[in-house]
Amino acid sequence: MSTSHLISRHAALILVDVQPDFMPGGALACHEGDAILPGIDHLLRQHAFRHVVATQDWHPAGHVSFASSHPGREPFERIPLYGHAQTLWPDHCVQDTPGAALHPAIDWSVADKVIRKGDDPRVDSYSGFRENHGPDGQRPATGLADWLRWRDVDEVYLCGLARDVCVLWTAQDAVDLGYRTHVLWDLTRPVSADADTDLATRFRYEQLGVTVIDSGALA
Repeated sequence: MSTSHLISRHAALILVDVQPDFMPGGALACHEGDAILPGIDHLLRQHAFRHVVATQDWHPAGHVSFASSHPGREPFERIPLYGHAQTLWPDHCVQDTPGAALHPAIDWSVADKVIRKGDDPRVDSYSGFRENHGPDGQRPATGLADWLRWRDVDEVYLCGLARDVCVLWTAQDAVDLGYRTHVLWDLTRPVSADADTDLATRFRYEQLGVTVIDSGALA
């Protein structure tokens, strides 16, 4: 990791799914998910980024990704859906519930934009840039890329939950769209505690050309 990392005026911070349902006690808790809250709050109070975007999982009841929508299925089973593997999740981030809110421990007034994703009942959504594959085989855009383009953003820094799912998918799409992409490792957490999975996730970021740094390296 670099000891110092300068933030460009053309960079944006993307906070991925920092919501209570992904914290301990939530419907789909990530391992130590709440541990990232103080660091994110500290980073936002520094006003180091000209542009700050939050993504928000925002599912209707009965969403296709919920195990409860598939009789006889259990959470974390995988099924084929539109030609791709779909993990079935516990019901989580249901629209207008407390678990779907942006976490109240963070002062979100500094966020320029909130991107809600996963609101189509037929399609899951991990990435902040594009939904997962739908019935037509396409991945609809969320509008984030257009929003960043209009503001001349060419570099993104990612943090949030979970580092091996939604943060990773957002990073993959960011690279595909041509952004210089960085992940603030200390401000992410995985779905579950597994050292081997963490190593594999980190290797995947490096394969993609994503720079993995800690937030303390930002200057």
